[in-house]
Amino acid sequence: MDKKIKKEDLESKLSSEEFYVTQNQGTEPAFTGKYNDEKSQGSYECICCGKALFSSKTKYESGSGWPSFWQPLNEFVIETEQDSSSGMMRTEVHCSSCKAHLGHVFSDGPQPTGLRYCINSISLNLKKEGAKD
Repeated sequence: MDKKIKKEDLESKLSSEEFYVTQNQGTEPAFTGKYNDEKSQGSYECICCGKALFSSKTKYESGSGWPSFWQPLNEFVIETEQDSSSGMMRTEVHCSSCKAHLGHVFSDGPQPTGLRYCINSISLNLKKEGAKD
């Protein structure tokens, strides 16, 4: 079920950078995101709606400058679409619930999927294992 979130609500909830990335398909600069080097165990959730998207168990060091995962939690938590905004064809990744822009997926990742979900830290919240809500 989609979570309908009003843009006005997001503008008051998110920082201007978070809003820009998630709502205007922005990208944070490489190697600046808080989760690029994160090693804690837990799940990564959409900053806009809180939906769990990725597990730390599938996070790996890609050297790209953004948190990278070889698969989402399941096939239903994200959606993809073609993106030619940068002058090249890429596959955009967004949250299936609220449609927030997360990043892009590439076919140069590790096995078993061969995929690299290259995700903006600013689009995510890490819920660490054992943390209380």
